[in-house]
Amino acid sequence: MHAVAADSAGKLSWVKVPDVAAGPGEVLIAVNAAGVNRADLLQAAGKYPPPPDASPILGLEVSGIIAAVGPQVTDLQVGQPVCALLAGGGYAQYVAVPAGQVMTIPDGVTLDDAAGLPEVACTVWSNLAMSARLSAGEFILVHGGASGIGTHAIQVARALGATVAATAGSSDKLKLCGELGADVVISHRDEDFVDRVRATSGGNGANVILDIMGASYLNRNLQALALDGRLAIIGMQGGVTAELNIGTLIGKRLQVIGTALRARPVHGPHGKGAIVEAVMASVWPMIAAGSVRPIIGARFPIEAAAEAHRVLAAGATVGKVLLDVPG
Repeated sequence: MHAVAADSAGKLSWVKVPDVAAGPGEVLIAVNAAGVNRADLLQAAGKYPPPPDASPILGLEVSGIIAAVGPQVTDLQVGQPVCALLAGGGYAQYVAVPAGQVMTIPDGVTLDDAAGLPEVACTVWSNLAMSARLSAGEFILVHGGASGIGTHAIQVARALGATVAATAGSSDKLKLCGELGADVVISHRDEDFVDRVRATSGGNGANVILDIMGASYLNRNLQALALDGRLAIIGMQGGVTAELNIGTLIGKRLQVIGTALRARPVHGPHGKGAIVEAVMASVWPMIAAGSVRPIIGARFPIEAAAEAHRVLAAGATVGKVLLDVPG
């Protein structure tokens, strides 16, 4: 089969690699499309090695058709269209996936577009609903609202009945956030999000913040939170080390939640299988009802994966970037 390989300098090439097969508890997917994530950019640059038991090939999500079913798999069939959450291996013609990480295609979504759902849906639901416990009537701030994660989070939060504020860096991206349901849009280049959140939440602050920045936003996020607020940190684009104001943390009874999806085990109460089940039970109906939809900002043939990486790194698009894979 063919897959994207990264050399020691990070150069990406579409090359022949050994075939993969479905082992016990796995299915083999013939890939139609693969999603591009910032983790792929970091891995290609040698800064984010895959978990020890994962494929060294890039790619954390795909959609496609089941080509083979391994032993001990009884609820999935050859020929079934699916999408899947991966620990690696998606930038390829075929990928072997634990059955617990395979999802049906939600109603109203094409097979190719479904490649843009697994990573964002599992990340957003596991953080907003399962960890931060966002509920109807609460106020949430989503940083990077025009990103793949952000566009999905805005829609899911609105579907849950929350008031949504979102940050973005351009007028076009702010407009998209509003169109997706953000009640408050904040330019992170020109405005202080702490002041805007306080002003638009009646002075209370946000109940939940979904943050992709990490260190550079840490203390301002704490300032923007309401009493008993929850900060879910899912990215480190603004660095990894910051000084934490413990007085603010204790005085406002705040929770800081750091989460990652890729290295979780398949099984167990906090495993990827449990998250996948929760997403299909709770998010897929939102998609079928039309209140949530995948936002695809750009598509490239997989042979142009390097250009897709450049576009994502530059912030030159919105929503998800997808790679179309030849059969």
